[in-house]
Amino acid sequence: MCEFSHLDELGQARMVDVSAKDQTVREAIAVGRLRTTGHVVESIAGGKIPKGDVLATARIAGIMGAKQTPHLIPMCHPLLLDHVSVDMSLGEDTVDIRVQVRCTGRTGVEMEAMTGASVAALAVYDMCKALDRAMTIEHIYLEKKSGGKSGTFERGKEQ
Repeated sequence: MCEFSHLDELGQARMVDVSAKDQTVREAIAVGRLRTTGHVVESIAGGKIPKGDVLATARIAGIMGAKQTPHLIPMCHPLLLDHVSVDMSLGEDTVDIRVQVRCTGRTGVEMEAMTGASVAALAVYDMCKALDRAMTIEHIYLEKKSGGKSGTFERGKEQ
């Protein structure tokens, strides 16, 4: 059974005390997808979006989002991130996003990776909304995490 460590003995929300945990290398990979039209994807690829380079801007936004996670998610610890990468690829009618985050610390970086993927997708939406307001952001999820007491998780290999 899972013990909810974000609650104190009175059931009130609290930040978890991680001071007794060992510092280990923590890594997480999250992915996300923005679905749009083929015309928008072609415009992104051809550099024809009036607001500028969509993928470069979204990459920076994703990195910034990962770094700002504790300001957005109430119980997240502020972490000194060692690495954040945001990779994107264009499909026929999609922008696929993959964010990798790494740190040496006492708590994991899953939320930072998922926040990075979310913010990168939102940046693509913002830059392309004049061409397609019906875009959808979908399938943001944790693909893999490692480090810490709970060990490695890899989607599709759950036990």
